[in-house]
Amino acid sequence: MTSRKLPIGKLPPEILSKLLKAAPLLDQRVILGPGIGIDCAVVDMGDRLLVFKSDPITFATNEIGWYAVQVSSNDIATTGATPCWYLVTALLPENATDESLVQTISSQIYNACREKGISVIGGHTEITYGIHRPIVVGTLVGEVTRERLVMPCGAIAGNRLLLTKGVPIEAAAILAREFPQRLLSELDAAAVQEAADYLYQPGISILRDAQIALGAGRVTAMHDPTEGGLASALWEMAEASGKSLIFYPDQVPVPPLARHICRVFGLDPLACIASGALLMSVADEDSHLICSALGAAGIACQEIGWVEEGPAQVWQESHSGRCLYPRPERDEITKVYE
Repeated sequence: MTSRKLPIGKLPPEILSKLLKAAPLLDQRVILGPGIGIDCAVVDMGDRLLVFKSDPITFATNEIGWYAVQVSSNDIATTGATPCWYLVTALLPENATDESLVQTISSQIYNACREKGISVIGGHTEITYGIHRPIVVGTLVGEVTRERLVMPCGAIAGNRLLLTKGVPIEAAAILAREFPQRLLSELDAAAVQEAADYLYQPGISILRDAQIALGAGRVTAMHDPTEGGLASALWEMAEASGKSLIFYPDQVPVPPLARHICRVFGLDPLACIASGALLMSVADEDSHLICSALGAAGIACQEIGWVEEGPAQVWQESHSGRCLYPRPERDEITKVYE
């Protein structure tokens, strides 16, 4: 154990892995417990499986309540489950909270849940000492049949890797909403607004992406690229499945506006928080069917690589050969908050 100070963002994987290995798992009904690359827990309830997810919103403040529901729903969606019940904890800053702020955040949560058919069943709200902005932590519970369950460890050698929409939709939207003045020196107001609207178009929800993909072909694993972006998502999928993932960075779709915004802030678009994109491993023979079904629904989908036997690593393929792809130490967007 060292005394070094840890940076903003997720805990380093080596520290997180030690913590999770020590977590008590005393109930034999737990099918899937905590682990690196495992975003949801799964519990066997006999006639159905319950899927649990807890997520904080710490980078975004604009539309924070709506945002919280989307990101939790995304992780539930990656298991093939339907999101059903939501509990929310809202921590609000002292000397900066009024009834209007409380009502605004509550309305955002309630409206987002109504859109997805989710019941809000409880939680906690308080004004908290020592914080200067709202923090929302949501716990979402979903349910799924045993036959429909998709496990993060399910990637199989020979599978193809697919990515919907592009990256980093989420980071571009956050930066446009939280730091518009910095962008207005490089972009016009219409472009900044377009990036801010990435929350809704193409959108940061992947629930529909997952449902369409599951109906079109064999999906063996799914992952929502949140902190650390696509780069971390690939490493987490490799670790969860115990396989090597090979991908072409040049084939990863990056919207020109999102790329420009990352350039303004000096960020790597493949390592920025990227909700809105769904990473999937799918059966080779079903890859085209899944891409076509998503395309017919207006959701872009691109094949970016494949799965091989081997150690849990991520490799980039290019015309000059294959090399190990670096795992991000933290999400690129955290640099903006320092």
